[in-house]
Amino acid sequence: MDEQKIEGLWTHLHWLTVLAEQGSYTAAAARLNVSKAAMSQRIAELERAAGVPLVTRTTRSVRFTEAGRRLVDDTRGQYERIASSFLSVKESAGVARGLIRVTAPMAFSRQQLVPRMSGFLHAHPDVRVQLEASDRLSSIATEGFDLAVRHSAQVPDTHVAWKLCDTHSVIVATRAYLKRRGTPLTPNDLVTHDCLVYPRPQASSIWSFQRKGGRKSSSTGPYTLAVNGPFAANNSEVLRDAALDDLGIALLPDFTAQAAVQAGKLVVLLPEWRPVGAFADQLFVVRPYAPHVPRAVALFIGYLRETFAGGFPL
Repeated sequence: MDEQKIEGLWTHLHWLTVLAEQGSYTAAAARLNVSKAAMSQRIAELERAAGVPLVTRTTRSVRFTEAGRRLVDDTRGQYERIASSFLSVKESAGVARGLIRVTAPMAFSRQQLVPRMSGFLHAHPDVRVQLEASDRLSSIATEGFDLAVRHSAQVPDTHVAWKLCDTHSVIVATRAYLKRRGTPLTPNDLVTHDCLVYPRPQASSIWSFQRKGGRKSSSTGPYTLAVNGPFAANNSEVLRDAALDDLGIALLPDFTAQAAVQAGKLVVLLPEWRPVGAFADQLFVVRPYAPHVPRAVALFIGYLRETFAGGFPL
């Protein structure tokens, strides 16, 4: 068969790959927005041109012959690349639009992400963002998310990730509490204080510290101690609010403590010591691997990287 005749079958080949994806003539016809009769005719024409059966028809589904399956496997990737390339060109020529589904930790979402959303959405009025604010680690790809913000030490190798910034943990309390109970000067002083704890499966009331600028030795840390207090919660924002109500000393991520510290409502304690092990020390934006990334998603990733590049200075 000459090259011109093969070119005339390109649409037939595409329809064959759609038939393989959908599993039936009815579903494939609906996917292509054509009639079932047209679908059947196009596959029959392809079989006549190939000179071998490609599909075995049954009353409920279709089964591919070995030749049909090989043809689908050899051509499907080519059509996917063509579609991806076309979408990329189309989006580069137009404005960003569409829905971006994002999942991010609850406290980070409320305190940092949502207050920064207006800048992006005003700049891209045809883009919509749907946020799931949750501390549950969602399966990004299987649950249909385009992006996730992860407060984590590492990210899965199966995903594409960009580091947003470093984070660190801080020990804070109100001036009223410190006036009533005194100011701790060393980690060991916390043993006599009311400490607000983030409960964890193991060692929920254990806090660890490393002296800033010091080596890991018996004199410089890590220094670990058991703490106690009247209140515990599995959300850093709740612990911050408890500290603001003078209930005790809280160990928080910097992005949770930032606004209250900058406003003078909370005081950072033990400045010569760095809490370790309580919360992760990096923020990432993560997306599932895909050959084509919608322009809106790519722009949002860029916006997040630029917005959070400076971290959360106190």
